[in-house]
Amino acid sequence: MPNLTDRQLLAVKERTRLADGRGLYFQSTEWTNKKGETSVSKSWEFRFTLNGKTRSMGLGRYPTVTLAQARGLADEYYRLVKHERKDPIEVRTEQDRQTAKEAHRLTFAEAVEQYLAMKTVEFENPKHAAQWKSTLETYASNPKNVKGLGGMKVSDIGKDDILRVLEPIWHTKTETASRLRGRIENVLSWATVAGHREGENPASWKGNLAQLLPKPTKLKKVSHHAALPYAELGAFILELRNREGFAAQALEFSILTVARSGEVREAVWAEIDLDAKVWIIPAERMKARKEHRVALCDEAIAILNALPRIKGSDAVFPAPRGGKLSDGAMRQVLKRMGRSDLTQHGFRSTFRDWAGETTAHPREVIEQALAHSLKDKAEAAYARGDLMAKRQRLMTDWGKYCGIDRSKIQDADIVQMHTGMA
Repeated sequence: MPNLTDRQLLAVKERTRLADGRGLYFQSTEWTNKKGETSVSKSWEFRFTLNGKTRSMGLGRYPTVTLAQARGLADEYYRLVKHERKDPIEVRTEQDRQTAKEAHRLTFAEAVEQYLAMKTVEFENPKHAAQWKSTLETYASNPKNVKGLGGMKVSDIGKDDILRVLEPIWHTKTETASRLRGRIENVLSWATVAGHREGENPASWKGNLAQLLPKPTKLKKVSHHAALPYAELGAFILELRNREGFAAQALEFSILTVARSGEVREAVWAEIDLDAKVWIIPAERMKARKEHRVALCDEAIAILNALPRIKGSDAVFPAPRGGKLSDGAMRQVLKRMGRSDLTQHGFRSTFRDWAGETTAHPREVIEQALAHSLKDKAEAAYARGDLMAKRQRLMTDWGKYCGIDRSKIQDADIVQMHTGMA
C-alpha cells in the first residue's frame, strides 16, 4: 500500500530514499553550488524485475511530477511488467520516438514549399511557379486560414478537408477550383511518395471527388478571347497603321503572322530570314515546346524592312527604355484605340474564322499556321512535315486580305465600325 504523503516529501531536507510501493521510490540528493550553498534535489524512480534482471527508470522531478502522477505512472509500468511481460523502458522509448516523429510530421504548408522547391525547374517560366504558389496560398496552404489545409499534417488530410476547401468556389470559380484540386493532388502525391503520408490521395478526381462534385466542364462558362469579325479587319488595320511606336507595329505583325503575343514580343533579328521569308521561333518560346517556322507574307516583310535597328539590341520590337516589350504593350495599343473589347490573341480567332469560312485552304494547313497540335493522333502521325509551301500560300492570301481595299476605306467607315460596337 502507498505510504508516502506530500507533507512528508516536502519536509525532506537531506539525502534519502523512500519506498511508496509497487516499485515506486522517492529519492533526494544533496548538491552544493558555487557559492557553497547546499540544496536538495528530489525525484521519482520506478524499479522492476523482468526475466530475472532488475532495472530502474526515472519518472521525473518532484514536485514537477506530483505524488499522484508518479503513482499513476508506476501503476501503468507495474501492469506492463506483471501482466504483459513488457519492459516499460523500451515501451517509453518507443512512445518518445513516436511523439518526436509526430512533432516533426510535415504540414501541408511545408509540403507545398518543399514540393515547389523541387519542381521549380520543371515549370515553363517563373510566372507559372508563382501562379501555383499563389493559388495554393490563397485557397489552401496559408496556415492562418483556419478553414484551409496549411496547418494540417499531410498525413491527417482527408476527403472532407479537401471538400471544405473546394466546395465554396467550385460553382463560382470553377476553373480556379479545378486547378486548385489538381495542385493539391500533386502536393499530396509527392508527400505520399516521400513517406509523409499513407493511403489513397483524398484530392484525386477519378473514382473519388468525381462522385461528390459536378464535372468542371459542366459548370464553367467557356470564355474565348475577344475577336474582331474578319469583315472589319481591313478598317481596323488602317486605323492601327496611324499609330506610332513599336507596340503598334508589333500588334500588326502579330496579326499578319497569327503568332502569340510572347512569340512576337521576344522575337530577335537572328530568328528572321528576310530573303527566305521565314521566321523561326525556337522551341522554348512555343507553347507546344516545338520549333515553329512562320511563313512571312509580303505585308509582314514590309513591316520588318521599315523597322529601325537599335544599337546594342537584337530585339525586333524593343521597348522604349530598352529590352523587350512588356506583355501589356499591345493591350495598351488596343485600349488607346478605344478597342478594349479586343485582345491580341483574339486575332488568331479572326484568322481562323476567315480561313475556315472564306478559303479552300485545308484545315491541317490552317492549324499548322496557328502552331496548333493536331488532336487526332492518327492524323498527327502522318503529318510529319510542317506544310511550309502550302502555308506560304495561305499567309500570302491572309496578308492580301488584311490589306484589301485599304485605299478605298473612308474615315466614315471607321467611325461606323466603332459606333456599331457601342
